[in-house]
Amino acid sequence: MAGGRSGVAADRSAGGTQPFNTRETVSMKLAIIGLGRMGANMARRLSRGGITVVAHNRSRGPIDELVAEEEHVVPAYEEGDVLRQLDGPRVIWLMLPAGRVTSQAIERLLPQMSPGDVLVDGGNSRYSETMAHAERVEAAGVHFLDCGTSGGVWGLKNGYSLMVGGTREGFALIEPAIRVLAPTPDSGWGHVGPAGAGHFTKMIHNGIEYGMMQAMAEGLAVLRKKSEFDLDLAQVTELWREGSVVQSWLLDLTAEALKQEGQGLEAIRPHVADSGEGRWTAIEAIDLGVAAPVMTLALQMRFASQDEEGYGNRVLAMMRNAFGGHVVQRRDES
Repeated sequence: MAGGRSGVAADRSAGGTQPFNTRETVSMKLAIIGLGRMGANMARRLSRGGITVVAHNRSRGPIDELVAEEEHVVPAYEEGDVLRQLDGPRVIWLMLPAGRVTSQAIERLLPQMSPGDVLVDGGNSRYSETMAHAERVEAAGVHFLDCGTSGGVWGLKNGYSLMVGGTREGFALIEPAIRVLAPTPDSGWGHVGPAGAGHFTKMIHNGIEYGMMQAMAEGLAVLRKKSEFDLDLAQVTELWREGSVVQSWLLDLTAEALKQEGQGLEAIRPHVADSGEGRWTAIEAIDLGVAAPVMTLALQMRFASQDEEGYGNRVLAMMRNAFGGHVVQRRDES
C-alpha cells in the first residue's frame, strides 16, 4: 500500500498545535440547551476554552456526564434554571432539532428573557423559519442569531465551521465563544449577513456536500466494478490523499472507513438518509431559477437508496415487457 498519513484525527487537529483555542483569556458564561452529539461536544470545547457553560437537556444523563467530565460546566436540570444562572446580557444557545422543537423552545424562553439578551439557534433550521423567529424575538428587544454549524463528530477536536446571521451588535456579544468553537480564533468563522443568512449558507454548504459525496461514491463504485484489476480501494483512496486535486477531509474520512470496514462494506446497508437541507437546497435552486443538477441529482439518489419497495422500478419492468416482450424477473423465480 502506498505511504500516507496515519489518521484523520492527526490530519485535522485544530490549528496544528493547538487543539483548543486558549491563546486568549476568555471570561464568558452562556447556556446550551440541547446536548445531543453536536451540542454536548460544543459544550466540551467551550469549557476547555475557559467559557462557563450552563448545560440543559431534556434528559439528565448528558448533563451529568458533562458535569463529571468538564471543569466549566454548570448543570441546569430544569429549563427554568437556565436563565437564573446567567448574568445579563444572557446568551442562550439552542442546539435542538429543526422545526417544531426549536419553535416551541423559543416560545417558552422568550417571555423569560430581557431586552439585550441573546438567543442563538445553532441547529439546522430552515432559513425562512429563522427569519420569522428573528422578527418575533427582535420585536421583544432580544438579539436573535442563527449559527450554521459544520464539523460533526470531529468538531470537538478540530473546531467547527461557523456561519452566523443576525445583527452585528448581537454577534459581538457571542464572538468570544465563536472564537473558541472555531478551528482557530481567526479562521473558520464569520458573521455572514442578517438573520437567516447563517442557516441559508449552511443549507447550501450541505447541498454541496451531497454532490461531493455522490461523486466520490460513484467513482469508487466504478473502480470496484472493474474486477479484472482487483483494485484495493483503501489503497487508492489513501494515495489520493496526497497531492491529488480531489484530496479533502471527505476523502480522508472515506479512506479511513475503507480501511476499517473493508472495501466490500458488506456490513453496511445501502440506505442513505437525508437530513432535509439537501431538499431545501434543491427547492431554493428551483425557486431562484438556478441550474443545480449535481446537488439535485445527489438528493434524488438518496431517495432511490431509501426506496426498499422499488415500486417505480417494478412499473418500468412491467412496461418494458408490455411493449417489447422483455423478460420480467419475478420474486418467486430462483
